[in-house]
Amino acid sequence: MTTDGATSAGTRRLPRAARRDQILRAATEAFARSGFAATSLDDVAREAGVTRMVLYTHFESKTALYQSVLHRMRDLLNAATGAPDYDEFSIDALLSAAADEPAGFRLLFHHAAREPEFRADVDQLRANGFGIAMRLVGPAIPDPAWAEWASHLIPTVTLEAIIAWLDAGQPDRTSAAARIKQVLDGILEAATIHP
Repeated sequence: MTTDGATSAGTRRLPRAARRDQILRAATEAFARSGFAATSLDDVAREAGVTRMVLYTHFESKTALYQSVLHRMRDLLNAATGAPDYDEFSIDALLSAAADEPAGFRLLFHHAAREPEFRADVDQLRANGFGIAMRLVGPAIPDPAWAEWASHLIPTVTLEAIIAWLDAGQPDRTSAAARIKQVLDGILEAATIHP
């Protein structure tokens, strides 16, 4: 170690919590780029600028690391949206969180769903979204079957709309939430009108 707190390899020694966060951020990028199976711990270590041994001081396995990445993103989204008390500002909050952590958002809602080991986590998030939508819009839709349809569709469309917004380069941030709400209003209208 040198007198400035750097190690002989030139990396700065971080407090444990800061190092863990650095690893989680790097792992998010690496896993989002290549997926769970194709990403090695060496890939994550390289992305984080640490050794594989440092990874093992924080995470017992690649699976534990991936699980921690997913939990970190879920916790960030919950904090941003004020979960479980969602309201009309939740879409704005989801957009902001996605803009701050696009790799994490995509990883949680696209990539993890394709990984058999982590599918249950994504399914639980989707079930929670259905429950929230049913609580918020169900009473406004007279037919229970169409209320259920809308409650399944609304969270799915919201998440896909945000990912599409990220993929399009995050156009017009000031109107993005209003545009997504217009689409959701169309779902509500379709569920309540009689053709």
